[in-house]
Amino acid sequence: MTGSTESGTTPAACCDDSADPAPAARPGARPDGLWTVDEHLADVLAAVGPLPAIELQLLDAQGCRLAEDVLAEGDLPPFDNSSMDGYALRTPDTVGASAEYPSVLAVVGDIAAGAGELPTVGPGQAARIMTGAPLPPGAAAVAPVEWTDGGTGTGRAADAMTAPVEGEEVRVLRPVAEGAHIRRRGSDVAAGSLVLTDGTRLGPAQLGLLAAIGRATVTVRPRPRVVVLSTGSELVQPGDPVGPGQITDSNSFTLTAAALDAGAIAYRVGGVPDDAARLRAVLEDQLGRADLIVTSGGVSVGAYDVVKEVFAEYGGVDFRRLRMQPGKPQGFGRIGPGAGVPLMALPGNPVSAYISFELFVRPVIRAMLGAEDIHRPVVRAHCPVALRSPAGRRQFLRGRYTAADGLVEPVGGAGSHLVGALARADCLITVPEDVTELPAGSEVDVVLLGG
Repeated sequence: MTGSTESGTTPAACCDDSADPAPAARPGARPDGLWTVDEHLADVLAAVGPLPAIELQLLDAQGCRLAEDVLAEGDLPPFDNSSMDGYALRTPDTVGASAEYPSVLAVVGDIAAGAGELPTVGPGQAARIMTGAPLPPGAAAVAPVEWTDGGTGTGRAADAMTAPVEGEEVRVLRPVAEGAHIRRRGSDVAAGSLVLTDGTRLGPAQLGLLAAIGRATVTVRPRPRVVVLSTGSELVQPGDPVGPGQITDSNSFTLTAAALDAGAIAYRVGGVPDDAARLRAVLEDQLGRADLIVTSGGVSVGAYDVVKEVFAEYGGVDFRRLRMQPGKPQGFGRIGPGAGVPLMALPGNPVSAYISFELFVRPVIRAMLGAEDIHRPVVRAHCPVALRSPAGRRQFLRGRYTAADGLVEPVGGAGSHLVGALARADCLITVPEDVTELPAGSEVDVVLLGG
């Protein structure tokens, strides 16, 4: 990156992001060279789309979105089976049964889950059956073991399900209705039915369903692989001693975690120094495993504009200024051979980097996933304190939102280095570009950050 104006914590630079590069001549830019937030976002999203579909093993597909409609090839359950431990029987044999006058049935066999050869249940007979076991021929219902004497007629405990003995009988103590305690074939999923639709996100329940219907693989839009780079010779890794003029790298952790939260597979590459050869080598090394590269630092004017220098060698990376605070300087383009890999260059100040990610990078990741909900939800809320904002900038203030009373309050100040306040925030309060003051009690747009 560059100097204290970008990744450091000098308040003057943090608060207004005023040090930024000359505007590039790109379609959509305003005459003064400044892009609106919406123009930049639209330009970025127009350049990306869902990743090509691939076939994956089920567990490798977790978190991905389906790229096909899935039909059941067979019924689920595939056969009639018992939902209880008990006795499979014919219902006419239990008419009028009671504790005083039980129905006495001969036990003709045991049926465990997974059983293949089944006894036939005739009049006056019953078969001991376990939960999930197939219903035997002739049986029309299952009497739970708790509705019986346990199967001996000689005082056996009602829950004692052991193998039948010669001449064993079971006493059923109440009537059993037709179909009682039976899971019918196809009652969950019928053969040929649509079970999951194109675009469904695959979580544990969906993967379990796919396994249940016999699918070993599935065609999905893969999770994008996002490489996160933080640049700056002043950066040290957490746990390492911090010398004069140095700061601990937090951006690479924040942005990598944000990429994971958005649904990506994320790789962190932290603390790349302000050295063109080193940055070039890191980029070349990472291009092979990246669907998207996100950098922080080096997009403002500074004495060591290594990031812009190296990106200029690839071509296709545009550095621009936006009508927003924080996060005014941004970079976007593609690097690498062929069509290249999309690259998003974010400011180095921690709050600027995070807000830029939420507004621009997260929607890109969601679009690559093929998700419909690419944006964070926005609600209206009343702010009980007065707000001020610079003219011509869309201000994004960190806040705490209370859904119960529809209120939102700012957290911390406007400085781009205030990571303590950022950690307490759960939303962004938006003040439009054409508004410089809002009185207490005003209604504002609130971007919910979730979590």
